[in-house]
Amino acid sequence: MLTFVRRLSLAATTLSAICTPVLAASTHNQALYNSLAQVAPELNPQALQSALSAMQCAINNGARQAERLAVIDYSQPSTARRLWIFDLRKKSLVLRDLVAHGQKSGENFATQFSNRVGSYQSSLGLFRTQESYQGSHGYSLRMDGLEPGFNDRARDRDIVIHAADYVSPLWSERQGRIGRSLGCPAVRPQVARQVIDTLKDGQFMFSWYPDQRWLKSSAYLNCRPHQVAINP
Repeated sequence: MLTFVRRLSLAATTLSAICTPVLAASTHNQALYNSLAQVAPELNPQALQSALSAMQCAINNGARQAERLAVIDYSQPSTARRLWIFDLRKKSLVLRDLVAHGQKSGENFATQFSNRVGSYQSSLGLFRTQESYQGSHGYSLRMDGLEPGFNDRARDRDIVIHAADYVSPLWSERQGRIGRSLGCPAVRPQVARQVIDTLKDGQFMFSWYPDQRWLKSSAYLNCRPHQVAINP
C-alpha cells in the first residue's frame, strides 16, 4: 500500500511539473492580452489574440523572445490607423498609425492576400523583423515571413517596411483611401524612422485578416511544431 501511495505521489508530482509551465504561459498570455487590449481598445480583439498566440507558438518552439510586437489589422480600411506597435515588457502602446496594403489586395479595404512573387498583394501571418538598410525608398527594414505558404517568400518578394508619401491623410481625402504599395507595409515618412528603429533586429510583426483558408491552415495560429521555424 505504501509503495502504491508513493507511486501515486510521484505521478502527481510529474503531472504537476508538466502542467504548471503550460498553465503559467496561459496565465501570462491572458494578462498580456488584457494589458494590451486596454491600451488598444480599437484593435480587433481576435487580431490581438491571434498575434499573441502566434508569437507564443514561435517562442514555445525555439524562437527568441522579442521586446516589441507590431500588429496590422487589415480588416480595417486603409484610412484608419490600423498599425499598432506594442512594448511587450512595459505592456504599453508605442505607436498607432497608418499603413499601406498592396495594389492588388484591394482599394480602401484589403481583401486579397498572396505569397507569390509579382502578385503586388500583402501577406498575412507572423513575420520576424531583421536588418535595417538604405534602399530605393530610403531607410527601410527587411523582415522574414515565418508562415509556410502564406508569407515565407517575403524576402524574395522584397517585402519591407519603408516610408511612402502616399501614406497620408491628405491622399485619402482626395482618393477615398491612402496610396497602395507593391505589397509592402509602407508607413508615413514622418514616422518611418521611429517605426523601423522600434521594430528592427528581431521583433515580431503580425498581419491579420479573417481569411478562412489562412485561419484554418496557419502553422502558428494552429501551432504545429513540425511546421514552424526553429530559432527565427
